[in-house]
Amino acid sequence: MDFNNKVVIITGASSGIGAAVAQMAAKQSAQLVLVGRNMVNLNNVATKCEVAKGIKPIIVQAELTNDEDVKNIVSKTVKAFDRIDVLVNNAAVGVRGSIKDGIEPYDRVMACNMRSVYLLTSLVTPYLIKSKGNIVNVSSVAAFKPINDVDYLPYCISKAALDQFTKCVALELGSEGVRVNSVNPGGTRTPFAENAGFSKKQVDKLYESRNKNYPLRKIAESEDVADLILYLASDRARSITGSLYVIDNGEMLL
Repeated sequence: MDFNNKVVIITGASSGIGAAVAQMAAKQSAQLVLVGRNMVNLNNVATKCEVAKGIKPIIVQAELTNDEDVKNIVSKTVKAFDRIDVLVNNAAVGVRGSIKDGIEPYDRVMACNMRSVYLLTSLVTPYLIKSKGNIVNVSSVAAFKPINDVDYLPYCISKAALDQFTKCVALELGSEGVRVNSVNPGGTRTPFAENAGFSKKQVDKLYESRNKNYPLRKIAESEDVADLILYLASDRARSITGSLYVIDNGEMLL
C-alpha cells in the first residue's frame, strides 16, 4: 500500500486505533491531518509519524461536537494541501447508559458518534469527489448486537446508525468515484473503555474474560484494526464500497 501524496484526515488520532492508523499511514508516506482533543498525545503521535518518512503532520485540536471546530478541520487541511484524499472517521465516545437513564446519554453519544461524522463528511465530500477519494468509518460489532455485559444502549444505537450512514453515502457518492466503507471491531485493546468510565481493574477483567471466551482466544490490538482501515483506504480496495468489515476474533460467532 502506498499513500504517497495522499492527504489523510484521521479523527480521534491521539490514541488507540486512530494513533495506530496515523503511524501506519506515515510509513506509507501519507500527508496526515491528526485531529483530537488531547494536544500532548497528538504531539506525541505526530512526532512518531514524522520519524517514519520525515513528513510532518498537521495537528488540529478539535471538539467534534462543536460545529466551528469541525469546519476548522477542513479549512486547515485545504489551506495546507488544497486537497483531501481520505477521511477516517474514528473518533467516538462510549457513554454508559440504559433506557432508564433518560435522553441525556443518547444526546451526548449521538452528538459525537453520528452528528459530527455527518457534518465532517458533508464538508469534505466536494474534495473527495475531486480526488476520487474515500471514507472509512470506524464502527463496532455493537452495531449488530447489544453489548450484554454493560448498559451501552446509546453507543449501540450510534454505531448502528453509522453503518446505515456508510451504506447510504456509499450509494450516493459511488457514481462520482468516492468509496465509503466501515470497519467494525470487536473487543480491542485501546483506552476506550477507561475513557468510558471503567476502572483499570474493570478493564483488565474485561480483557481477561474476552481473551478466554473469544473463539480465537484473544482480543484485537489497535494495529490489527488499523491495518484493515488502511487496506480499505488504499487503491487495493478500489472495488469495495458500502461494505461493513468485521474484525472481532470471532466475537460475532458467540
